[in-house]
Amino acid sequence: MRTWRVGTFSMGAALLLLGIYLLFSQLMGFNIEHIMISWWPIILVILGLEILLFLLFSRKEKPFLKYDFISIFFVGVLGMSGIGFALLSSSGVLQSVSAYMNSEEHTYDIKNMEQAIGKDVKRVVVSTGGNPISIEGTDINEVSMFGTVHSTLANSEMSKMDYVSMNEKGDTLYINIKRMPEYTNGPFNHHTSMDATLLVPVDLKLEVEAEGSSVTVKPRLLKSDWTVDGSSDLNVMLEEASDVSLLADGVQDLGGNEQEWTISNKEKADSYSEPAFDASFKTGEGSHTLQIVNGYRVSLHTMK
Repeated sequence: MRTWRVGTFSMGAALLLLGIYLLFSQLMGFNIEHIMISWWPIILVILGLEILLFLLFSRKEKPFLKYDFISIFFVGVLGMSGIGFALLSSSGVLQSVSAYMNSEEHTYDIKNMEQAIGKDVKRVVVSTGGNPISIEGTDINEVSMFGTVHSTLANSEMSKMDYVSMNEKGDTLYINIKRMPEYTNGPFNHHTSMDATLLVPVDLKLEVEAEGSSVTVKPRLLKSDWTVDGSSDLNVMLEEASDVSLLADGVQDLGGNEQEWTISNKEKADSYSEPAFDASFKTGEGSHTLQIVNGYRVSLHTMK
């Protein structure tokens, strides 16, 4: 009686098909994770067909099947590996690994935003979304924003995104900058950052909600009152010819031209916190106010 060792043919066929798959992956540029996910069910099909075909074509009334433990074990390992790839794919790990291995720095231009100032607008409110930003004063009667977005993810949709929205309500123009997306999956992280400049008319009131971001302010010849709230690192660049009173309430670190500050009300809330300063600086008569609230570090630079 001839004995058929189930698994021998399956192992040979599995190795043959795997070799063909890998060969085509090299020639056609297929992703290896896609191959492993799509290939492993064929192993079960081959093993089942081997048994069914032997039973179908066997002329003996009682065909004797003997299972080759080593072959079936090898086929099982390949099958379980495929199942593992499928589970990793469904959890997003394989996609994260693939994106991380192929990541490179990409730069996208922010679609230029320009909006003329209506006659009723007296105030501009800016929410930075936690993004670093440079704000400059301008004599042009419009608000505009431009810059770039840097990302390690290659995504054609990112170049088409609207990162800024401007809405006029009553006497206020609201500018909201979207928070940059964060991609985190274990050790496979991708960063996205923005480098933007916002131009605001010097004769409009400005309120900036920094949300812990780094802010650079260049008010030039300011003709109104500006406020920056909640910045982690604020750089103020004042022209000597300007007429500005710079007020910093409760900051913890002063930088730049420190000797030019007038410091008052130095307090330490408790033994664990750093001392907080109330500091001021004035150019000209100080007719207009630039106020810093809840800032951590403020650096002052004067320009001729």
